[in-house]
Amino acid sequence: MTFLPMLPWPLLLVLGLAALAAVWWNPTSRTTPGESRASHLRLTAAVLLLTAAALRPGVPGELADATAANLDVYYVVDTTSSIVAEDYGNSRPRLDGVRSDIAAIAEALPGARYSVVTFDQAARVRLPLTSDTTALGTALETLVPEAPEVSRGSSVTEANDRLTTLLEQADARHPERGRLVFYLGDGEQTAEGRPAPFTVPRKLINGGAVLGYGTTQGGRMQSVHARYDPSPTYIKDPATGEDARSVISEATLRSIAGQLGVPYLHREAGDSIEPVVAPIDLDEFGTSPEIEAQKALSRRELYWPLLLGVAALAVWEVGAAGAGLAQTRSRREPTS
Repeated sequence: MTFLPMLPWPLLLVLGLAALAAVWWNPTSRTTPGESRASHLRLTAAVLLLTAAALRPGVPGELADATAANLDVYYVVDTTSSIVAEDYGNSRPRLDGVRSDIAAIAEALPGARYSVVTFDQAARVRLPLTSDTTALGTALETLVPEAPEVSRGSSVTEANDRLTTLLEQADARHPERGRLVFYLGDGEQTAEGRPAPFTVPRKLINGGAVLGYGTTQGGRMQSVHARYDPSPTYIKDPATGEDARSVISEATLRSIAGQLGVPYLHREAGDSIEPVVAPIDLDEFGTSPEIEAQKALSRRELYWPLLLGVAALAVWEVGAAGAGLAQTRSRREPTS
């Protein structure tokens, strides 16, 4: 068993002794000696359990996989209305494929840190760098496209400035870490004119890929509000009044891949993630004492049963206090 105290252990010892002193030397309002002693014992047990929990006892667990712990992974995700076009797999939205591939990449790169940047009319950081895969999953579940009512057209390279800033900051803070960029979208340019190129310095990107979603036949797009509507509505083409269809632009996506210096891959439902992550050389970025520490055995924390004991004692004490108060009131009530 090992301990990872939440505070320096001498300070925990002092606080524990002070709490015990407060329990035993603080006058009690109870009039029955048995009740007073029982209360002292309950509070003493609670203090001891809480102090033990603060020491964070634990035992070794399974070997933690930190194969990619020296990598920062940036997902640049298209969240324009076209990302929900229903031509992925069996008429599913493209966003389903985006979510699936991001999760698969994260699973293939255990221990890495992840960040999610989305773009439509503006680029936003939806998830700062974190190794918490639960936070990544939550960020993916909450991804929704912009509402067509507010859309004024968007550029496929809208995230250029934001991505460049993030990569420059990461390089300045941790130049020893590798940085991967995965761009996920359909390449459909809806802003006027040709898209400006990505100008991220090549030295800031150590790998990644541009992943394309959609078909040349295109797919209809449900309104962003349709998922709450039992009768879904689709975005209309203002020129014809018919359902609008979004079509993938692989030429644009290949151009973006060339600008970022990464390969382009078209993605379909059921595709393996292996071709996406296979080119990544996990040995290229070396290691460090911090990275090796992450490969140590994980711990099974044992503090939570102690906290359950504290909670049970607290409930017991509150119940006893309530019963004592009721008895005191009954004694004070005049008898008829």
